[in-house]
This record gives sequence, C-alpha cells and structure tokens, in this order.
Amino acid sequence: MFARDWREEDIPTIAELEKVCFTDAWSEQTFLSAFHSPYFVGVVLEEKGEIVAYACASAVFEDSEIGVVAVAKEWRRQGLGKRLIAELCSRSKMRGAENMFLEVRVSNANALALYRNVGFEKFGVRKRYYPDGEDAFVMRKSLVDTNR
Repeated sequence: MFARDWREEDIPTIAELEKVCFTDAWSEQTFLSAFHSPYFVGVVLEEKGEIVAYACASAVFEDSEIGVVAVAKEWRRQGLGKRLIAELCSRSKMRGAENMFLEVRVSNANALALYRNVGFEKFGVRKRYYPDGEDAFVMRKSLVDTNR
C-alpha cells in the first residue's frame, strides 16, 4: 500500500469514492477549494495505482483539523484508517501543529472506536452539527511529545 500527497487530478476519483462512503458527501468543488488552501494537508493510499483510501486536514498554526477520513468498503478493517490518521498527524506536526481536532457523528461507533484507539479524546459536542440534525462529538489529540 502506497501513501502519497493528493494531486489535483485525484479529486474527481476522491469525490466519487466520497459519494459511496458518506450520505453527506463533500462535493468535488468542496474538495477543490480545500485542496487549493495554503493550509491543506491530504494523503491518499493507493493499491496498484487505485485510490482505496483518503484523508485531509487543515493545519493552521498550532491546530490542525481533520476534514475527512474515508476507506473504500472492501478495504475496511485492515488498519487503513489508522494509517491515514497517523499520516495526517505527522504531516500536520511538520507544519507546526500541536493539536489535532475532528468532529464525528455521535452514532458512528466504528469511527469513535478508531479515534479513541489512536489517542483522540472527547473535547465537546456540537449540537445539530450535521445536515440531518445529528450532534457531533469534538475530539482532540495532542501532537506534542509529552515524554520530554
């Protein structure tokens, strides 16, 4: 499995995979706008030249926020989500980020388990955050080495 930065030509493929993975999918235009931001951090995982997973974040000063983490259905439960998050954390830390944040549906037990497993902790709640009115947990992970 090969990890690399996003390229603009990846965005149509990512947007199609997004539609399969999420009911409230980001549009191709939303991805393009994010990609062209100076704060954008994005990684894809490829298998035999095919994008099977992707993630992106926005790293602004000491904080980075994950926008999307997605793995194609047939590639789930193989540690790819964990790898994507590790890549985003590492790349954000290289840009000076000390904290990583994300929002996750309160009902998304699989994502919550993954995020807890990689060191995220609940930080707060955003009421009616999603278009269907569901709340989101805000989660945070420190990117600073606390063993010094």
